[in-house]
This record gives sequence, C-alpha cells and structure tokens, in this order.
Amino acid sequence: MSQEQLSKPYDKDCKADGDHHVASETKNEIVGFVANNQTEPIGVQVVKQESDYKSSGSQSEQQQQRGDITIGEALEATALTAGHRPVDYSDAAAIQAAEVRATGRTNIVPGGVAAAAQSAATRNARLPRDEDKTKLGDILSDASAKLPSDKAVTRRDAEGVIGAELRNDPNLCTRPGGVAASVAAAARLNQTNSLNNKSN
Repeated sequence: MSQEQLSKPYDKDCKADGDHHVASETKNEIVGFVANNQTEPIGVQVVKQESDYKSSGSQSEQQQQRGDITIGEALEATALTAGHRPVDYSDAAAIQAAEVRATGRTNIVPGGVAAAAQSAATRNARLPRDEDKTKLGDILSDASAKLPSDKAVTRRDAEGVIGAELRNDPNLCTRPGGVAASVAAAARLNQTNSLNNKSN
C-alpha cells in the first residue's frame, strides 16, 4: 500500500453517518502525542501535538524518548475524534486488527477492547435508535489501559487496520476520524519522528 493510499482525501460519496463534515479550525490538544508541536489531520479534525510526553508504563524507554505513539493511544484518539458514533462491524474489525497487532497474538483477548467492540457492534445492529447504541467513545476511552501489551504504531500496522476496516465496510471506504484514520495518522507521525531523530 503506498503512502498516497494512506492519506486518501475525504470522498464526499463516502460519508459517515450521513453527516456533512467540515474541516474545523479548532485544534484538539491531546496529551501523550509528541511530534515537536506539529499538527496532524485525523479525519477532518486537526490534532495539535504536545511537546511534553505523558506516557503509561507499558512502553519501552526508547519509545518514550522518541515520543512514539502507541496503538492504544491511537485508539484513544479515535474516542476523541469519533467517540459520538455508534460502533459498527467495520469499527469492530479495525479495533480487532489493532489489538492483534498491539499484543502480537492471533486471537482476541477475552474481555479486551476488540471483544467489547465486537459485542457492541452485534448489539448495535439489532437496535433501531442511535441513542440506545454503544458509542466508540465508550469502547475506546481507556484503550491503552485495556490492552495487555502495546507497541508503537508502524506503517504496516496502519495498513492492516485500514484493510480490516475497508473489508468490513459495506461501501468499501474508511471513515474520516475513525479507527483506521487515527492509526494511519499515528503511523505517519511516528515515521516523521523516526526520520527527525535519525537526522539529529
């Protein structure tokens, strides 16, 4: 998958929830992401990168020094950018792909983030009203703590998550600000940080 495919622009034929999304000039400040005060679009929102790194104890010392964004943190960013949307099967598949890549296991962890997402997607498919459905924010708000292990997002991780979301979406497209978009943005930031650290 090429870099152009990772940064595919928002297609108006592929709308999420039928909403009209307009790029906002406001910036969400998310503590824990480091990229020397760079901004990175996640879907249609812009995330301002903080210069101070606040991390959980699950990352290696080298990742903390470089400021790599982990898969769990990328999932938590999804909770902030798209937390109001009900969980569907494409979200559950993308979350499962992210969890499998973070843990290194080939199956999902019982009681983990992917299991909760799959359960929510199945339940949401049966409910007629959006108010009663489980939202992405409910599932992903504490993703870093729920994952048994975590790792920095790589381009391959992003490609796997994007593929899972695409395969399970009826329109064969990813959602702006969704799981795949957040993981892809984190992978791009990690790649930029890695290149900046190597040149210094």
